[in-house]
Amino acid sequence: MAYALQQLINGLTLGMIYGLIAVGYTMVYGIIGMINFAHGDIFMVGAFLSLIALIGLSAIGVTSVPLALALTLVFAAAIAALYGWAVERIAYRPLRGSFRLAPLISAIGMSILLQNFVQVSQGARSKPMAPLIEGYIPLWTDENFAAHLSAMQIAIIVTTLLVLGVFTWLVTRTPLGRAMRACEQDLKMAGLLGIDTDRTISLTFVIGAALAAVAGLLFLLYYGVIDFYIGFIAGVKAFTAAVLGGIGSLPGAVLGGLAIGLIETFWSAYFTVEYKDVAAFSILVVVLIFMPSGLLGRADVEKV
Repeated sequence: MAYALQQLINGLTLGMIYGLIAVGYTMVYGIIGMINFAHGDIFMVGAFLSLIALIGLSAIGVTSVPLALALTLVFAAAIAALYGWAVERIAYRPLRGSFRLAPLISAIGMSILLQNFVQVSQGARSKPMAPLIEGYIPLWTDENFAAHLSAMQIAIIVTTLLVLGVFTWLVTRTPLGRAMRACEQDLKMAGLLGIDTDRTISLTFVIGAALAAVAGLLFLLYYGVIDFYIGFIAGVKAFTAAVLGGIGSLPGAVLGGLAIGLIETFWSAYFTVEYKDVAAFSILVVVLIFMPSGLLGRADVEKV
């Protein structure tokens, strides 16, 4: 029982990170109907920016861990937001009126560009980092195992919930959120009604990139090691989470992230760890066979 409880906590923690990345995918798809395949690499850039910021703050003598993490979060989110804005301006806006595959191919090109840029500038070797948040709370002990909730896991869960809470307020209670929802329903009509659709789409990319940077910082703190290739792996899983939850649905993206995290963790714990990704993608296939729009997605209605 203690072992299962520990895997549940681990799966929820990992799922929170996937959910943050998946929100960026589903935001872009909800507004312009396209997948931003460079989003996973924005997450990777956010992780490297976080590592650079933490090393720089340590070098100048910032010893307070909460202060260092807060400054790192702001720095990584701000710079990653600029990357997200650049991706929209370079890879999407010039091709928005072109055939649908053109922006997709352009986004894949941006993904490869970001990967190689980080590989050349930061090196191909993995970058380790010493743990910053230590300690744990004992939860359950049986004959063979002791389950605990680490301080790092608490920090990840609380940070993710706070960020998602702020984001939900932004989408539901602000003029920008109303503009985003209007563009999601009908982009052309939103423009005719006076909404600056270009600005709204750019800000959507910016917000999604900032969320990915938060996930990058949490990933760095949780695993303690990153490399230039983590964006591809995490990006594919987050995209799977967005599709599983219902692409275009923000709650579905978070639910899908939690589902992927739990499947991956429990499969690794009780079965062969090499096939954990196969298990996650197999569940996705099964769900889409019986629920083509995902767990919380809405079926597309063709307008005639």
